[in-house]
Amino acid sequence: MNKSEIVINYHERTKHHFNKLARSLGYLDWANQPNPFRFYEGAENVELPLINKDPDYTYEYLYKKVNKIQLFNKYTVSKFLELSLGLSAWKSIPGSQWSLRMNPSSGNLHPTESYLILPFENLEGVFHYNPLIHNLEKLCHIEREVSDLIEIHFGTDGFLLGLTSIFWREAWKYGERAYRYCNHDVGHAIASIRFSANLLGWKVKVLNSVSDKQISTVFGLDKRNWVKDEEEFPEVICFVYPNKVKDVPDNLPENLIEYFSSKEFIGKPNRLSKEHVRWEIIYQVAEAAEKLETETEEVNLLEKDLSFIPSPFKAPEIIRKRRSAVAYDRRIFMPKEVFISILEKTLEIKGFSPFDVELNKPEINLAIFVHRVKGLEQGLYFYVRDRDLFNLFKDITSTDFLWEEILPDLYLLYRGNFETTAKLVSCRQDIAGDSCFSLGMISYFKPEIEKKPYRYRYLHYEAGMVGQVLYLEAEAHNFRGTGIGCFFDDAVHEILGLKNNTFQTIYHFTVGKHLEDTRLRTLPPYYHLPEDRFLENFEF
Repeated sequence: MNKSEIVINYHERTKHHFNKLARSLGYLDWANQPNPFRFYEGAENVELPLINKDPDYTYEYLYKKVNKIQLFNKYTVSKFLELSLGLSAWKSIPGSQWSLRMNPSSGNLHPTESYLILPFENLEGVFHYNPLIHNLEKLCHIEREVSDLIEIHFGTDGFLLGLTSIFWREAWKYGERAYRYCNHDVGHAIASIRFSANLLGWKVKVLNSVSDKQISTVFGLDKRNWVKDEEEFPEVICFVYPNKVKDVPDNLPENLIEYFSSKEFIGKPNRLSKEHVRWEIIYQVAEAAEKLETETEEVNLLEKDLSFIPSPFKAPEIIRKRRSAVAYDRRIFMPKEVFISILEKTLEIKGFSPFDVELNKPEINLAIFVHRVKGLEQGLYFYVRDRDLFNLFKDITSTDFLWEEILPDLYLLYRGNFETTAKLVSCRQDIAGDSCFSLGMISYFKPEIEKKPYRYRYLHYEAGMVGQVLYLEAEAHNFRGTGIGCFFDDAVHEILGLKNNTFQTIYHFTVGKHLEDTRLRTLPPYYHLPEDRFLENFEF
């Protein structure tokens, strides 16, 4: 099989069916549950100050340009990391305690790791971010010439941030389907990074021309003696820079890559589990979906404005309070204007976070089961995020659909109560039918993968980014979202009348009024750190 066939075969093989789930152990091997935190033994630890005060911006500034640009230093980088990839809380019940993070993860397993190249005075080097203790672990020292290389190439000051995946963390629970979830999580992390950067007056650009091998080189991943099955695989590299700059290149300078190819990296990655189960198909698809260096691809974002419904919460508070619901209150209806406003934020609009990272042109549209939206009939709806795919999708789906335009970009396909159907196709989970609405993210699939196999990853990144928008939008309006990775793939396609894999559903999501689990105790995210790590009087 060629690379695209390997990728498509992986997707087909890892589908859930009514009578057969994708391959996994079928039980949780608690003795080998992976450590959710990566440490580098022997690396220099740089403590980041925890600043009690957050940037004081209202909800809409998650998306809109913030005029006040913060300087790059230890304090602002600390706040940026805390609000994007740091801990958000601890939850506990008698006998058990676990952490939550700003960036969500399938099963709260957190396969995503982050690395930074910081070229700032007194903060120069290649670092790994450890969210448990909010530290930077210095893996490689860099000379001042690196700062010059970065500034000359990008035309501004800024820093590089990379994301990797540890497949084992997800595979421990989810087996062969884990590769999908790792890529969803990368998308969630990209959006989390972009929202946090915006509140500091910074922009983020995904460097889409860079290859996986180049990412491995600049962060020293290719020089690590990894524990087998605990390897980290490169995903994306971003440039973070002041929002006064109009645009930056989407590649890395060759001399920067050459510089790091000869550098020594220190620190030994900690072992995550005593034993492992190796799911070979994950490593086969990862190899087939490797990204090579590419030419710059034009990403055409929509030229329009965003409207906002006021939120009672400030932007940082919305980020901090994001959670996944475990149950919904069936008595509560969502106002129609809130529903429409939430959907609008998923559009890829020029000048608005998070899609201005220019990951790719939109490939995902939304099939929505509307259950409890005041002012909208119950039914199956379709929301158009990409007009270029609209006619093709319409032509190959069920001829029974109404295609009744309710509002711009929103079409009613079929009237009726789909609560039971939504639950059924989302692995019989009540949250998909008890909510106000649930949806499937329908991606343009086979033609895209046949052209560029690595785009399989990017489709999941995009889905994760859409999911992160839905999470924050739900919280902003006093609702709550939940990502759903378990669904019966082809059952969804049958509902839509899809006869082949030109389109595929790749991620589900549900939003409603959550029911709190009163058995859980909540603790502050960094209650376990000494008081002298917290600063009271820092001014943004």
